[in-house]
Formats: sequence, C-alpha cells, structure tokens
Amino acid sequence: MRVCFIEDTDLRGGTQIWVSEAIRDFLAAGVEVTLLTSATGFNAEDGRKTDARVVTYDWKAIARRDEEGRRLWTAALADADVAVCTVHPAREAFHCSMFAADCIANAGLRTVLVPKTGTIVPGYEKRFYEPERDIFYDVVAITGFTRDYLVSDYGVPADHVHLIYQGTELGRFRSDPARQAEARRRYPLPEGAGPVLGCLGSFEERKAQVLLLEAVVSVRRKLPGVHLMLVGDGPDEEMLRGKVAEWDLLGNVTFFPFTSQPEYAFEAIDVTVLSSVRKEGLPNVLLESMAMSTPVVSTRLAGTPEVVHEGETGLLVEPGDVEALGGAIERIWADREAYKRMAAAGRALMERDFDKIRQFGRFREHFSALADARPS
Repeated sequence: MRVCFIEDTDLRGGTQIWVSEAIRDFLAAGVEVTLLTSATGFNAEDGRKTDARVVTYDWKAIARRDEEGRRLWTAALADADVAVCTVHPAREAFHCSMFAADCIANAGLRTVLVPKTGTIVPGYEKRFYEPERDIFYDVVAITGFTRDYLVSDYGVPADHVHLIYQGTELGRFRSDPARQAEARRRYPLPEGAGPVLGCLGSFEERKAQVLLLEAVVSVRRKLPGVHLMLVGDGPDEEMLRGKVAEWDLLGNVTFFPFTSQPEYAFEAIDVTVLSSVRKEGLPNVLLESMAMSTPVVSTRLAGTPEVVHEGETGLLVEPGDVEALGGAIERIWADREAYKRMAAAGRALMERDFDKIRQFGRFREHFSALADARPS
C-alpha cells in the first residue's frame, strides 16, 4: 500500500505531530509513504528525517492554484493508493482537500481521497469533506461528535464517514518516579507551588489561555500557591506575558518553551487544563495527561466529553466561562479521594480505548480496505 499525507499548514500542533508519528508508524509497517506539505512547515523538516518521499511547495503560491502547483500535487498523488488530507481553514478560493480532489479527477487517478478531521468549524463547507468531483473518497473523523455532525448537519453519506480515535503512547506516557528529578530540573517552580496547573499547546486565540489566566486570578484567592505552567509557543505569547504582568501573576505563572517530550512536563503537573473556546477535536494533551494519570479540567468542545467523563476522569465546563473554569480547578483539587479516582480512571480509559499502537493499526487497515474497494 502507498499512502500520501497532505499537511497544508506551517503550524506545529497536535495535528502536525500526529502526521509525523503516523508517517513513522506506517513506514515501520512497510507502507510506502509520500508527504506533500508546505516547504516551511514543521512536517517538511521532520519528514526529511524519515525514509518518506517528501514533496514540498510554497504555502502562499499554491493558493493561486496555478498549473505549476497542479503538476506538483498531481505527481505527488499519482503513486498513492490513498491520500490522507487533514482539513484546515480555506485560504480564499483555495482548500487543500478540494485542490487534491481536482488534481485526482483531472488526471484520472485512482487515488482515494481521505479528508481527516477532528472538529467542525464555522465556515467549513461540505465540499471540504465530500468532493464535488467524481472521485472515490472517504472521511475519517477522530471523534464521534464530528462523525455524527458530518452526517446529520452536512449531509455527508454515513457510509463515507468513519470514526477512528487517534490514541496515545501508553508506554511513553506513564508516570515514572525515575523521571521526576529530571522533570524538576526542566520545569523549576517556586518553592511550595501547588496545585500545579498545566496548559500545553499553541498560544493562540482559540486556545483561550487568557481566560485561564483570569481563572488563576480567581483561584489564587483560595489557593495562594496555585501555579500555572504554560508550555508552548505561538502568536499570543507576547499578549499573555503582558497579562501576567498586568494582573500581578508573575509569582503564579511560568512560561516554558514548546517541547517534543511533554511527558516530563506532565510529571510536574497536578491538573491539566484545556481552556479552548473553539476548533478542538480530541486534543492529544487530554489523552497524554490521562495516560500519565493526571486528571483534567476541560471545556466541553466537540470530542472532549468522549474522554473527559464528568466526575470520572475529569471535569467539564462550558467554553468561555471563567468562573466555572476556576471553580472546577478548585473542586478537583479539594477532594483528594475523588482526584485519585479520576487519575486511575483516566489511565484505565486510555488503556482500554486509546492505545496509539492499536489505533495506527486501525488506520492502516481502513486505508488498505479503501484501496481494495476502489472502482476499477
């Protein structure tokens, strides 16, 4: 089987990390892999460290949909049985899955187009998922919420939408006392800090870390030692640093850079907090935290309730509700017995339903079945 991954972004986040890991897993399983991606993105740099065939393009120029871009994409897709295109926002008249569909149709390729998506975003159109061109396609949703929404609200035929959870690395994300000394070195915190909250990911508007900072201001009244670790990078970092200073949070918040080894960060964290207000699917940070037996507080978005079972593996609040966010942090820390039960239940859920090795195998099996089902 030959698979082409299309990753049309310069960002570095959970989706891009999944693509990177999938490439390595597929290669190890004997799958021939092509990566079609922006020349300046994270995946291009990382893909060159593997045996995958890496085809890059100018991220801005491709939006013109000119003949040079079409030839490049068509050549990259020509050898693929399946093309997996993660769905991103459209750029004016350009959308990656639509452009891929055009290339496949115009060249008469037998490539199966598989838009892969984690969430539903206002402004996303049905044609991002169900091609307008007459080609063989299938949509993979990584949350049940997204699968059901695509069928019920977008009208994508149910037999063309399949749910496959992504999973996490259970062996890697397991609390390890031997790692804790190194974690303290990498993530030095003030003496007596606690509870330690962790927010890992891109610093951008949809992640709403500014609302989490507001919640910390509130929580600090009852828990003066509360400390927030903000781990990552992104366009909102300068603004967030300004708010930390403005709200007198310098003793309660520490910034740490993006890490490719988040397991060390989780060793230092008591509660993982996801404060996002939009555009989430099934965030890797929640899966990794639960695998590490670290309970979570999360906003109720898309697939988050599929892993954050209220009162069992963590607590859920409505997006944008700062008061509820702060209250949930206080509650999860106040009841130590419930906290321990949530930690154990989160790990058990990951072991049962979200083992990344098994899930990658399910992706490969599904793609192979699609390739076999192509019309002659």
